[in-house]
Amino acid sequence: MDVTEKWGDDVDSAVELALEDLKLTRDMVDITVLEEPSKGFFGIGSKLALVRVEKKKAEKKEEPKEEPKKPEVKSEPYKAEAPVKEEAPAKKHESKKEDFRRNEKAEAPKSSRLEELDFHKTMDNLPLTEDHPALEFLKEVTDQMGLNLNMVVRADDNNVYVDIQGDDSGTIIGKRGQTLDAIQYLTSLVVNKGHDNYVKVVVDAENYRTKREHTLEQLAHKLAGKVVRTKRTVKLEPMNPYERKVIHATLQDDPRVGTRSEGQDPYRRVIIELK
Repeated sequence: MDVTEKWGDDVDSAVELALEDLKLTRDMVDITVLEEPSKGFFGIGSKLALVRVEKKKAEKKEEPKEEPKKPEVKSEPYKAEAPVKEEAPAKKHESKKEDFRRNEKAEAPKSSRLEELDFHKTMDNLPLTEDHPALEFLKEVTDQMGLNLNMVVRADDNNVYVDIQGDDSGTIIGKRGQTLDAIQYLTSLVVNKGHDNYVKVVVDAENYRTKREHTLEQLAHKLAGKVVRTKRTVKLEPMNPYERKVIHATLQDDPRVGTRSEGQDPYRRVIIELK
C-alpha cells in the first residue's frame, strides 16, 4: 500500500497514524491535508483532521553521459588473472520485522466481562428521580446550548443513569460520541463533588452507548477474522477506555487471537494479533 487517508485529533496525529500503516517516515512521503481540525465549542461542531499520505515516487535516474573516447595507448600484453568469485550479497534480515512483533507481543488481558457492558440492565432497576444534581446540571448546560432535549434520571447511592431523548440528541452525542463523553465526565465531577464514596455516572442519548457497544463487538469479530486470514497484526483507531474494554472483553475467549493496548491516552489503541 503506497497511499492512505487517516483521521486524527490534529494533523500531526493523523499523519502519525498514516505513517504507521505505510511503515514509512515523513521524508519518504507526500502529505496533503484534506480537512483541518476544529475544536468547536464544548465539543459541539468539533472536527477531526483528515490527511492523505502517499509514498513519494522514485525519481528517474539520469542516464550516464558517454565519456569522450580516450586515445588508444599501446601497452604490453598481460596475463589475465583468474577471476575472483564475488561473494553473494548478504541477505537482508527479513525476519527483523517478525522479531520485533514477537518481542512486542504480549498476551491480552484476561479480564472478566466488565460491569460496564451490562450497565444498562442495572440501570433499568434504579428508581426514577426528579430532583438530582445531575439533572439540574445537564438542564442548565443544554439550555445554554439552546438544545431541545428531554431527560430521565435513575439513581441510587452508588449509580446515576441519565437517559436523554429529543430532536437535538444527535448534537449532544457528537462525532463518535465525543460530546456525550465530555458531558458525562463533567456530570460525574458535579455528582461526586463532596462525596466520600465514588458514584458511577452514565449519560446516554437515544441508546447510543448500547448501539456503539454492538458496533464495536461486530468490528472486533470482523478484525479477528482478518488477522487469522492474513496472519498480520491489526491496529485499531484510538479509543477511549470504555471502548477498548469492549474490544478486549469481546475477544478474550477467542482461541485464535489476543488483544493488548498500546500508546498513551487519548491516542491509546487496541492491537489484535495471533496467539
